Amino acid sequence: MNEKLLELAARRGALSVRIAAQRAALTQHSTGLAVLLSKGDAALRGLDWLKQHPLVVGVAVAAAVVIRPRRTWRLARRGFIVWRGWRVVRNTLGLH
Repeated sequence: MNEKLLELAARRGALSVRIAAQRAALTQHSTGLAVLLSKGDAALRGLDWLKQHPLVVGVAVAAAVVIRPRRTWRLARRGFIVWRGWRVVRNTLGLH
């Protein structure tokens, strides 16, 4: 019985070493992903801030219309076309 316990303890030790090496490798490989995810989180925080302060968006749009009406209209048309295209793709793929 002691021989079996010793074998299990040795196997457990080997597995622990292997797990530690895998964790270290995973940590090393995921640093680039962590940077990307932190930028995504920052973008989402910015969108949340804009949702909480719609007056800022309104003032920015009004200023763009007053300063550069043609460019604003052109960008609005492009944005509308992109939005409609996204809706078609979303409905086609069933991503409701």
